[in-house]
Amino acid sequence: MSAVLIENLSKTYPPPFPRLRKTFRLKVKPPVEALRKVSFEIKTGEIFGLIGKNGAGKTTLTKIIATLVQPTSGKVTVKGFDSVKNEVKVRSLIGLATAEERSFYWRLTAEQNLLFFARLYGLRDAEAKKRIKEILEKLALTELAARRFSELSTGNKQRLAIARAILPNPPILLLDEPTRSLDPLAAASLRELILSFKDISILLTSHNLSEVEELCSRVAVILNGEIRAVDTPENLRRSHRQIQAVRISASNLSETDARRILPDFVIEAEPDCVQIIFTQEAGDKILGEVLALLIKNNARILDVETEKPTLLDVLESYE
Repeated sequence: MSAVLIENLSKTYPPPFPRLRKTFRLKVKPPVEALRKVSFEIKTGEIFGLIGKNGAGKTTLTKIIATLVQPTSGKVTVKGFDSVKNEVKVRSLIGLATAEERSFYWRLTAEQNLLFFARLYGLRDAEAKKRIKEILEKLALTELAARRFSELSTGNKQRLAIARAILPNPPILLLDEPTRSLDPLAAASLRELILSFKDISILLTSHNLSEVEELCSRVAVILNGEIRAVDTPENLRRSHRQIQAVRISASNLSETDARRILPDFVIEAEPDCVQIIFTQEAGDKILGEVLALLIKNNARILDVETEKPTLLDVLESYE
C-alpha cells in the first residue's frame, strides 16, 4: 500500500465575490487553477521531494493532503483512507509543519504549547511529557522549553513547528521548507533527524535543491500546477541536456601561448599556472581534444574540474 496516493488531482479557486463585483460593475477576476491533474505516489518509508518556483502549487498540494483544503476534482488517499470522506482519520495519520506557522500560542512557553497540542492529539499528560522531553532534546530545544513562544527566534519557532508535527508519532510527515530560517549547523542537524525517521513517509518541499538531493529518494517537479516529471534526482539530471562547466589548470604554459593555441576559450592567468575555462555537453569530446592539445604543447596538467548539472538546472529547463 502506498503511504500517499494522488490521482488526477485538480484545484481551482473561484474569483472572490463575483456577484458583488458585477453589481458594482467591477472587473471579475478569472478563476485561478492552482493544480491540474496531478498524479504521483509516496511510498512507505520514502522521503519524497517536491520542487517548483513560488506559486507553482506546492503549498496548495500540501494543504490538500493535510485535509486543510478540499480538491476540486481527483482524490488523495492516505494509507488507504480518502482525504475527503475520511478526513478525521487522515488527519490522525499526518504531521504537518509549514513554513509560515501561526497557530502557536505566543504567551505560552514552548513546552506548554507542545503539551496543549499533545492533549489535542489524545496523549495523556505523563506520556506527553516524556515524549516532549525526548523531542526537545532531539531538536536541541531543551534550554528553550521554558521560554515563551513570542521570545523565540524565527529558526527556533520553525524547529518547534517540526517538534509539534512529530509529537504524536505520525506515519506521514508533510514538511514545507523545514530548514528555512535555520543557521547552517541547525539545518544540518535537522537533516540528520529527518534521515533518522526510517519508518516515516515524508513529503518535503524546499527551495534548497542541494538539500532535496541529499534527503530525497525521488523528486517531483511541479510547474504552473502540473507535475512535469517524477524520478530520482540522478535520473532527472541525466534526462536533460547536460551542460558541464570545465576548468583546467595547467603549468609550463604561458598565458600568451594558451591564448594562441586555444583562441576561443576563456584563459585566466594565475601566479603558477593558467586556467582554461569552457563548457561542454555531456559526452562531448572537447575535453579530451583540449587536453591532447595542451600536452602536445608541453603543458603540464595540474587539475581538471567539471561541474555536473544540478536540480536547479533541471528545474530551469522546464520553464
